[in-house]
Amino acid sequence: MHTFHSAPLHLKLLDANHTRTGEFSGYASTFGGDPDSQGHVIEPGAFNKSLARHSAEGTKPAMLWQHNRNQPVGVWLSMVEDSRGLLVSGKLTLDVALAKESYALMKDGALAMSIGFFMLDAKPLGAGLSLVKEIDLLEVSLVSLPANKHAVITEVKSFNPNNPREFERQVRDALGLSSREAKRLMSGGWSALVRDEQSDNSQELALIASRLEEITKSLRTN
Repeated sequence: MHTFHSAPLHLKLLDANHTRTGEFSGYASTFGGDPDSQGHVIEPGAFNKSLARHSAEGTKPAMLWQHNRNQPVGVWLSMVEDSRGLLVSGKLTLDVALAKESYALMKDGALAMSIGFFMLDAKPLGAGLSLVKEIDLLEVSLVSLPANKHAVITEVKSFNPNNPREFERQVRDALGLSSREAKRLMSGGWSALVRDEQSDNSQELALIASRLEEITKSLRTN
């Protein structure tokens, strides 16, 4: 029977101004170097088999609060090993109160990331330390116990209304529009979008209008 382990890592937000998307990226684990708080040194390649299994099964590790499986706070969009460690990108579900609170804490540097895993293969290093060679990655949590200075959030996606192209992309993604529809909405407003659509798209336009209203309310309250 495998024992569940966790390994917290310090977080640092590099560009948190005006962020509303809840998306971020950084390192959930780093290879080599000093042991983590559990005495583990992670070997490059330790995550690959687990990530491949998740990919084959159409699953992803959970994003949890404090390793509590009853408190998910978002989803992981991607996870990949590079020469430094496990690079992850995720999105907090900001409609969930705990996720919104977590993001505020993250922006102030008050949180850490911690991987939750079963250690499938390891080599003893002595003095209670282990070189971890294979991991079954179950989840990556946001926690309040930073322990490793090497893990940082390298990018936070921000809402920047002063950048027209970025604003157009945000509008397109948020409303589910095509590039053509997004350009039309940007150039001529709602009336231009409605004018050029066919009458049988009324339900789709109503859905877009509803999403626009939700976004407007969100901007007023953030």
